Amino acid sequence: MNRALPENPFSGSLAAEYDLLRLMCPNSVKLAAMIGDKISHMATGQKHLSGFEIGCGTGICTHYILKSNHKINLIAVDNSAKMLLQAKNLLEEELVSGQLKLIENDALAQLKITPSQSVDFVASNYAIHNFYISYREEAYSEILRILKPGGIFINGDRFAFDDSIHHLEETQSLIRDWFRLFKKIDRIDLLEDWITHLMSDESSHILMKFNQSLKELEELGFVEINLDFREGVDTLICAHKPS
Repeated sequence: MNRALPENPFSGSLAAEYDLLRLMCPNSVKLAAMIGDKISHMATGQKHLSGFEIGCGTGICTHYILKSNHKINLIAVDNSAKMLLQAKNLLEEELVSGQLKLIENDALAQLKITPSQSVDFVASNYAIHNFYISYREEAYSEILRILKPGGIFINGDRFAFDDSIHHLEETQSLIRDWFRLFKKIDRIDLLEDWITHLMSDESSHILMKFNQSLKELEELGFVEINLDFREGVDTLICAHKPS
């Protein structure tokens, strides 16, 4: 049976301190802003857009999506109650207005109950790399199903280098940077959890490789698969459903 991680990796101390990601990976915020900008160009004239966000976390990317245009209605899903609580505090105005609906659920389960051809875009920022490969493939298929013809899938995430030696060097460099950061901010207590999580991401049944991922999207039927940003493993891709 396809599944995400055996246990939600962001249910404990990582959920409470998830905003550290802004320091650990500045590109996560940069890509969130780029996702919002990309979607803002879709919402032109009088057109209202409907969207689905996978793994909204504390609402960083959600914020950028919704501030890009008031004509966007978004369903944002996450399976961490702690992080959703932070998102609710950040996005109270959007929740009250009805522009945003936050749902605590497994991403694939929520995708499966979403009607076919019902959303203009599906967005995600640093979430899909956490999935088992088989689960991820099924999620991609569901994303294509729920998109309207001409809709887009935008994913800002960690895409591993296909060259394993290059990727190992990049991972080692990242861990060294984390040690320096956590010492500087005096939060060594969180380092163990983050490195343990990283090792899960790097395991063979989860690791999301760049070229392999693009090939999977193409084989499913996505077209115009574009690379909009890549710096190290931090990557933004945009794929379209045929019109």
